[in-house]
Amino acid sequence: MAMDLTAMAMFARVVEAKSFSGAARRLDVSTSVVSKCVTRLEQSLGVRLLNRTTRSISLTEIGQAFYARCAHIVAAAEEAQALTAGMQATPRGTLKVNVPVSFGVLHIVPALSTLLEANPGLAIDMTLSDRDVRLASEGYDVTVSIAREPRASLVARRLAPIRRRLCASPGYLRRRRIPACLDDLAHHDCILHSSRVDDRTWQFEGSEGNASIDVNGSLRLDNENAVRQAALAGLGIALLPTYIVGGDLREGRLRVVLPECEAPALSLFATYLPNRYLATKVRVFVDHLVATFGAEPAWDALPKRSAPRAPATTQVEAGASAP
Repeated sequence: MAMDLTAMAMFARVVEAKSFSGAARRLDVSTSVVSKCVTRLEQSLGVRLLNRTTRSISLTEIGQAFYARCAHIVAAAEEAQALTAGMQATPRGTLKVNVPVSFGVLHIVPALSTLLEANPGLAIDMTLSDRDVRLASEGYDVTVSIAREPRASLVARRLAPIRRRLCASPGYLRRRRIPACLDDLAHHDCILHSSRVDDRTWQFEGSEGNASIDVNGSLRLDNENAVRQAALAGLGIALLPTYIVGGDLREGRLRVVLPECEAPALSLFATYLPNRYLATKVRVFVDHLVATFGAEPAWDALPKRSAPRAPATTQVEAGASAP
């Protein structure tokens, strides 16, 4: 059954504006035109897409599924039109993006000001979530994630390295003997991050191979910002990404423990659907993050003598897997 692309576009705008009047203003047409167009679309499909009341509208279950596909079809059509009209050089429209909570709050949101200032036709609809979102079904243009490798079914661009270091407050290290090797961690209070798989086994990479150590502690938290606060309070040794504790390490509020022991490397990726024509708004957003963070991001600019030295690691286990 052939469907009117104009009707699909109007329906998408109604959903995004959460009202017929808001969509009408965006499309520069009357509210009655939008309402009639969406009604005809429902009639042609033989289903109800929207629940309507005098005060609000909401998507039906089938409306949610239809919108997820419809939004991409409309976006693709708009991009094709922009391409043929020579408009692709200018990013415009709303970019829907998902980013990790902690990294997004600390680094991506502060980086948006220069992006939006340079691109006045661009708007950003950002969600902050650590779950694995699905681009097509949830209507996202791009997602930012931290992983060893990106999902094979998506196009991915590496934005920055993500490094994790052992760290503790100077006060804690004064009270307790500074660990000289990984085995010593078994005798320390380690702050556990319960959102990680197997959070009681910490794994590391080094010149002598892969190593792992079982750790324990009296505090277990499910948020890395909370783990940072606990480390600052002197409650134990934490394994945290430098994008969270980089400033603390530079200012001496935390110190690196066993600096030669590094957790398996991760990367920050931007992922998007494998379309032939990449939307300019996606390209501009990703390029901006690459330029902002880079191969040596600012959060890794640590002082040369920021850590107590320690001998080589022990308990080397060839082929140990990443957490």
